[in-house]
Amino acid sequence: MEDFSGYPIHEPHSSIQNSFSSLSVEIESLQKQIDELASFSDTPAPSVTRILYTEKDVLARRYIKNLMGLSGLSVREDAVGNIFGRWDGYEPELSAVATGSHIDAIPYSGKYDGVVGVLGAIEAVNVLKRVGFKPRRSLEIILFTSEEPTRFGISCLGSRLLAGSEVLAKALKTTVDAKNGSFLDAARSAGYVKDHNDLSSVFIKKGSYSAFVELHIEQGPILEEEGISIGIVTAIAAPASIKVEFEGNGGHAGAVLMPNRNDAGLAAAELALAVEKHVLESGSVDTVGTVGILEVHPGAINSIPSKSHLEIDTRDIDEDRRNTVIENIRQSAIRIAKGRGVRLFEFNVINQDPPALAEKAVIKAVEAASKELNLTHKFMISRAYHDSLFMARVSPMGMIFIPCYKGYSHKPEEYASIEDIANGVKVLALTLAKLSLT
Repeated sequence: MEDFSGYPIHEPHSSIQNSFSSLSVEIESLQKQIDELASFSDTPAPSVTRILYTEKDVLARRYIKNLMGLSGLSVREDAVGNIFGRWDGYEPELSAVATGSHIDAIPYSGKYDGVVGVLGAIEAVNVLKRVGFKPRRSLEIILFTSEEPTRFGISCLGSRLLAGSEVLAKALKTTVDAKNGSFLDAARSAGYVKDHNDLSSVFIKKGSYSAFVELHIEQGPILEEEGISIGIVTAIAAPASIKVEFEGNGGHAGAVLMPNRNDAGLAAAELALAVEKHVLESGSVDTVGTVGILEVHPGAINSIPSKSHLEIDTRDIDEDRRNTVIENIRQSAIRIAKGRGVRLFEFNVINQDPPALAEKAVIKAVEAASKELNLTHKFMISRAYHDSLFMARVSPMGMIFIPCYKGYSHKPEEYASIEDIANGVKVLALTLAKLSLT
């Protein structure tokens, strides 16, 4: 293993390839860890429910920190619970190469989303250590806090803060969950935000990492359908969320005649169809829109809805095109309210994040690793968004996708074979090795 002594060699990439030709992932141990982590859940198997700062979340965090320690990583946590496991390189003054994902899980979801990118990263470090590799740049694994918006309605909370969101840092001081429990109290109950309420301590400077690469299940069916082992992400679609509320008059379902109605429920239904119409009119398959929540009040079969509430998700890799769709939805909401004699009480764009492009150097490293490991690969767009979207604001970014069964995710049927996970771990390990030597 002289090639991995940690000192410059004449042909580092060739040497890496030779040393990795016989590498193996400890698949039984990795699958056991995935299964054990899934047991930290508030719902019975095969579902997983792991909500930010709950008892199960705290236990799962402890489990990950223990694995990091067993892998010889130095472990630290920041004020909101982002967890970092670091393997110092032989030039520790250089900016590190980072990888990682999340382990929180929405209610009744599966055990692979995010988890593959955390446990897989730990195993990737173990793979590198087993072949005697010594990183030039330090390698750091990040477990991001609350990628899912389940408890406080904020997705990618930890990575948004790492990327320096002052707006979020301020908002979290007054943010509460559905039970009116404050974010700060919940964080403190889990052992975080100990000394003060200044969350700007979480921010990291741009350039703190020379690269960030995330391993993740595809959450779509393309790789499985095409029989391809590795997806190389070139861009992450830009998400935006909209909340809309209509107010009408309501009334008895039998007593109020059709010409005299101001039905807030029908206004919502018409807007839902308008969302589909405007998305399809964009002219691009990369534009998507979803009415994920549609609620009416009072919600009785014999009562005309007096209020309605919609929450709309729109995404595109083209920010201007997505914003055009949002404006078209807004104009439709105004027109519908006027035509049906209801009030457009709220039209609020909650978040409007820009898309992110993967860094060419990271893409090339993942591509080279896939080729050297004789794994088929495909360049693709991530239409789901991840912590990588926000890490791209402070670091060159890339993502590695692996196939998952029928593209299922966020449901108990979510599944990735250990063989596909192992392939992803190998590509991640070799990619980290390449990036650490640059």
